Amino acid sequence: MESAHRAARRAEISRSAAPGRPEEAFDALYAHAAHGLVHQAFLLTGHRTLAFESVEHAFRHAWEHWPEYARDPEPLIRVRAEAHEYALSPWHRFRRASRRPGAPMADVVHQALLALTPLHRRVLLLCDGLGLSVEQAAAETAASEPAARNRLCNARTNLEKQLRRAEDRGDLAQRLSVLALESSAATIPLVHSVRTGSDERLRLLTRVVFGMTAALIGVVACTATVSSTHGEPFNPGGSVVGDIRTHGGR
Repeated sequence: MESAHRAARRAEISRSAAPGRPEEAFDALYAHAAHGLVHQAFLLTGHRTLAFESVEHAFRHAWEHWPEYARDPEPLIRVRAEAHEYALSPWHRFRRASRRPGAPMADVVHQALLALTPLHRRVLLLCDGLGLSVEQAAAETAASEPAARNRLCNARTNLEKQLRRAEDRGDLAQRLSVLALESSAATIPLVHSVRTGSDERLRLLTRVVFGMTAALIGVVACTATVSSTHGEPFNPGGSVVGDIRTHGGR
């Protein structure tokens, strides 16, 4: 069951999402969730830079689509899903920075978590780390309930195997929950910079789209002009081949 503190905080965020106050609503959500999401992305990836990048990407996406997010009764779920999906994107493996090995994880549970597959890592963090039900985790990860349940079972089994090899014992769910809910000591970007960065990106994309459209129109117009100027004149009475004039096949 949701704690009284979380329920009160969620109600505060919902009140801030009143029409005409988009900046206040976004800022409240950012202040409430950004630190925790950075920590979660770090648990999923083991890379602090990628964790920051994932959360900044998620919040910029949220601000770009804020009217839609503001209507959602649980905007945090959407931001969290965006951050987790970005953090675990397979495309990061082609980036030089992501291929560099990070510093060894100090916590043995975190080491074992990173040894799991990305899908297993994510469902285990959601269910055992953040306390979501299998149904909620399935909805957030766009999976069926049987698939999410199977991933969770396999993740727990593999995590236990990893810790047995390390001769470590204890309540894994409780330890993962404590690890996931730890406060991040990292300094996150100012919310104003996230919003302005998103606005600047949208303006740049708009200029690029208009520029490409104008260029395409110019190319089409130029091609049409050249074709009409240098095209062969139409001869309805026939055509001349060498010294012989043909007349409609006669």
